[in-house]
Amino acid sequence: MSIPQSGGGPVESKAQLAEYLASGIKPKDDWRIGTEHEKFGYCKDSLKPLPYDGTRSIRAVLEGLRDRFGWDPVEEGGHIIGLTKDGANVSLEPGGALELSGAPLETIHQTCDEVNEHLREVKGVADEIGVGFIGLGAAPIWTHDEMPLMPKGRYKLMDAYMPKVGTTGREMMRRTCTVQVNLDFGSEADMVQKLRVALALSPVATALFANSPFFEGKPLGVQSKRMQIWETLDDSRTGMLPFVFDEGFGFEAWVDYALDVPMYFVYRDGVYVDALGQSFRDFMKGELPALPGEIPTLSDWADHLTTVFPDARVKKFIEMRGADGGPWRRLCALPAFWVGLMYDQGALDAVWDIAKGWDAETREELRAASIRDGLRAKVGKIDMLALSREVLDIAEAGLKARARPGSGGLVPDETHFLNALKESVDSGKTPSDELLEHYHGDWNGDLKRIYAAYSY
Repeated sequence: MSIPQSGGGPVESKAQLAEYLASGIKPKDDWRIGTEHEKFGYCKDSLKPLPYDGTRSIRAVLEGLRDRFGWDPVEEGGHIIGLTKDGANVSLEPGGALELSGAPLETIHQTCDEVNEHLREVKGVADEIGVGFIGLGAAPIWTHDEMPLMPKGRYKLMDAYMPKVGTTGREMMRRTCTVQVNLDFGSEADMVQKLRVALALSPVATALFANSPFFEGKPLGVQSKRMQIWETLDDSRTGMLPFVFDEGFGFEAWVDYALDVPMYFVYRDGVYVDALGQSFRDFMKGELPALPGEIPTLSDWADHLTTVFPDARVKKFIEMRGADGGPWRRLCALPAFWVGLMYDQGALDAVWDIAKGWDAETREELRAASIRDGLRAKVGKIDMLALSREVLDIAEAGLKARARPGSGGLVPDETHFLNALKESVDSGKTPSDELLEHYHGDWNGDLKRIYAAYSY
């Protein structure tokens, strides 16, 4: 989850909101890659989730990263709730999952080095206090009542609101983890094409990265429990957004959509003011019940954009949000997948040629099938395994065309970061399939063995 935004003057017109999004436009040479990933922490002896306080706790991990590795603390209400350093930040998900929001970097080589350095630091702190971390899309065993709620005002408000608008919001908050990538755009038209591709092909990412077949101690018959949870969270702020594919879509249409998403909060002087269910449109008129007479600032708008949760979303960049959290190789594969498709125009045009003929019903059916069946999904004449193979070939070609070398020039490009995904399409097996094979095979139905086998 995002940290509070800052800066920006008062909002006096809707045009300013679109201009805020358009201010993210960059020349291609300035495009960057921002990778985010979440992981669950647990006590090694009990295999229970970490509390916020105590010798073995979220606080202890954050303080260890601060003291040993020079991260600057972020505090709220006297609690350390995050860290910042060199353009990156570490934050807490509502149930205590630890998230790295990486710095904007030029290559996959750099972002993978950043991921590996972060995991090394976390492991160094965690090992000393008997704590482990694991990358999965959903907590495999823990129940809702076992999960703590982190001491952040934003989460307290969301926790109260979620049951009013859906059935699985609290499960999302406490017991899911993702990996996502944030990418730039060069114009409004470029944003439109990239967002359409991101939404249309999000089911491919869901299938390739499916890594949550278990929940509350048992297999569920789905490949991605995390994405299944998102299906029934809150229809007003989630989903595949058919309007993005309408003629004339652009920044203004995104603004209209976001304005119609009910608010969660307004952040003032270190406090999250309850604005649950209220309207940002009313806020702009000075008629917000939570703050009568006040009008929003651009930082309020930036905060509000972080409460919109579709499978891909626009801020000053585009976020791809359809993948489950996973093992370290896939933390590097996710940005490689989307960069290969998005940062080479030939690749972007090629994948749009595949998806542009799909209607909204087809896209929705692909989403549902990918959640349920992973790479075995079939919708009409579309075979997910064949589609994934074709899309991966295009991503590989896009990375070759980028030709960004690593390891001092010894590695000619970024294509090897796709190897984990190529292995999946070659075998036809997702990470969920591999987990289920262990569960029914050498684990003999003992799901606790997942921690030793799959922790970082």
